[in-house]
Amino acid sequence: MSLIPEVKCRRCGESFSSMRSRCPNCGTRRVSQSGRTPAATPGTVRGTEAYERAAVNTKWQLIFGLILVVAVILAVIVMVSTGLNGADTPAAKATPTPAAESAAPTPPPAPTPTPTPPPTVEKVSIRYYETVKEDFSIKVDEVVPLNALVTPTDISDKVTWSVDSDNEQYVQITVDPEDGNKCEVKCISKIPAGGITLYAELFGVKAQCQIYAAAG
Repeated sequence: MSLIPEVKCRRCGESFSSMRSRCPNCGTRRVSQSGRTPAATPGTVRGTEAYERAAVNTKWQLIFGLILVVAVILAVIVMVSTGLNGADTPAAKATPTPAAESAAPTPPPAPTPTPTPPPTVEKVSIRYYETVKEDFSIKVDEVVPLNALVTPTDISDKVTWSVDSDNEQYVQITVDPEDGNKCEVKCISKIPAGGITLYAELFGVKAQCQIYAAAG
């Protein structure tokens, strides 16, 4: 065994004696290894200011790291709880707004028509042909034609013919379909002794005629 150690060429890898300064194969100069120990940095030496600052920095880095981890955990918890609450709560139904109603303008209200006042009736009279009748007599099954004269004569509305409700069984009133101011009164039952009253009324103005039972 050789007592002289060998080294390898850093270029070609050929082994040669450490006594040589160059590789016999490629001629590359051998680089001798430094035997010096590197000096320690100030931050690794206890008691120095650099060491104290490095310790303080390391402490604050740990604190900030813990704060960041706690913040991330809290954020995750809040997000999970919010998602669960949102899943449990039913979504509110949106009330649709009809597009036509929202877009169409509101029409102005129709004007209220002014009611036409009724004509002023001065007088109503009951007549038998051309004679004003305030009373007459009638027998059972007899028919008496009557007409109403309204003053002023230019009023086109027609009178209403009637008798008291408790006397309707005695007479039958038939109004002329072509002229409501004319009617026929037929006796269907004997008129009582006190007679009954026939009315012709228009717009609150009333004429009346007394009907009696004819003798015989």
